[in-house]
Amino acid sequence: MDWMDPNWLLDRFGEALFWLSLVIIFVECGLFFPFLPGDTLLFAMGLFIAGERVDVFPGGEAGDLVAALVLFTIAGIAGNIAGYEIGRAVGTPLYERDGRILKRKYFEQTTAFFDKHGNKALVIGRFVPFVRTYVTVVAGVGRMDRGRFILWSLVGAVFWVLSITLLGFFLGAAFPSLGEQIDKLIIVILVFSLMPIAWEWWRHKRTNAPEADDRDQDGRPDRDIAGQDVPPRG
Repeated sequence: MDWMDPNWLLDRFGEALFWLSLVIIFVECGLFFPFLPGDTLLFAMGLFIAGERVDVFPGGEAGDLVAALVLFTIAGIAGNIAGYEIGRAVGTPLYERDGRILKRKYFEQTTAFFDKHGNKALVIGRFVPFVRTYVTVVAGVGRMDRGRFILWSLVGAVFWVLSITLLGFFLGAAFPSLGEQIDKLIIVILVFSLMPIAWEWWRHKRTNAPEADDRDQDGRPDRDIAGQDVPPRG
């Protein structure tokens, strides 16, 4: 799928990819579409800025990097708030839908993940595909205190954006040839992209196994959306 490849997107959209990335991150972080390349885009934008392949703001690399970190964080938290407000407004009827993307099982497993980790779910879940999309909606449906939700979502967004974008930037700065030799750049991005794919394969296998069902009859799945075991209610 070409649209999942940051290099294809850069060739097609040029420096407008920076603005497109903001939209993709916003959508992935709260609008029920967990299949967008958020992690990969953050990493790739760090590489592209270090290699001066993206030059949107004055101030050279430093200006672009600071702007990227700030704006990507804003996009991530804005997506979270949108998902939260949708969940809060619509409420439990969202759980009744069992479509191809909005699956009831995903909501139930995300609720179990939230019950297990509490506030930290908004930080931990930020680094996990699927979880970062659904956990905000679950928080809204559960009517989590809005101020507490925004605070912990902001913490998660800052850690997520800074860690992944800076990783790409410093790799690009340490190995400038990554920005010039497209084949090596593709390998780096591919390896980074395969990490969440491998995790998603493991998560999907765990969450769709019979052991993930509510075998102890406590009203929640025995595995959460991250594939972790959920202890019986005390």
